[in-house]
Amino acid sequence: MKYLIVGLGNIGAEYAETRHNIGFMVLDKLAKQFNATFESGRYAFVSEIKHKGRSITLVKPTTYMNLSGKAFNFWLKELKVPLENCLVIVDDVAIDFGKIRLRTSGSSAGHNGLKDIEATLETQNYSRLRFGIGNNYPKGRQVDFVLGRFDHEEQKELAFIIDNAVEATLTFCTAGMTTAMNLFNK
Repeated sequence: MKYLIVGLGNIGAEYAETRHNIGFMVLDKLAKQFNATFESGRYAFVSEIKHKGRSITLVKPTTYMNLSGKAFNFWLKELKVPLENCLVIVDDVAIDFGKIRLRTSGSSAGHNGLKDIEATLETQNYSRLRFGIGNNYPKGRQVDFVLGRFDHEEQKELAFIIDNAVEATLTFCTAGMTTAMNLFNK
């Protein structure tokens, strides 16, 4: 069975390890866990891992956040992966830092990467893992917050939370979304 996991983020050193790049960070950890590397592909850096009989393609779009749908749609069609076997990993300011939420559908909640995916796919019915980054920023400073790096206190917990997101992703691929939601939406 084929799966497509798309981690959202922005390319470039200035965006590395920022809150908005948590999708890239989760995929980097997942690839490292399987000794896989990313190769430059069309619209994305791409890696493939095998896990429990599943072929899992990891995609980090190089189109920048606001055009994430272009990369997602290309790889979806290129690999002929059913939409129900796709998962998007994204940061979310509406969820407290340290929590993750898996959903099978829903709105973009104002996230530009998800807005573009919805516009490109013409549906909100795709699975996503929302990685909570919290909303600890002054009014009008959301952009600075999401494009900023995790603070010292958050850094202490970040590796554990990323590991949790990796496990949730692998559970999605092997046991299905319902099981993953039951285990990880706490």
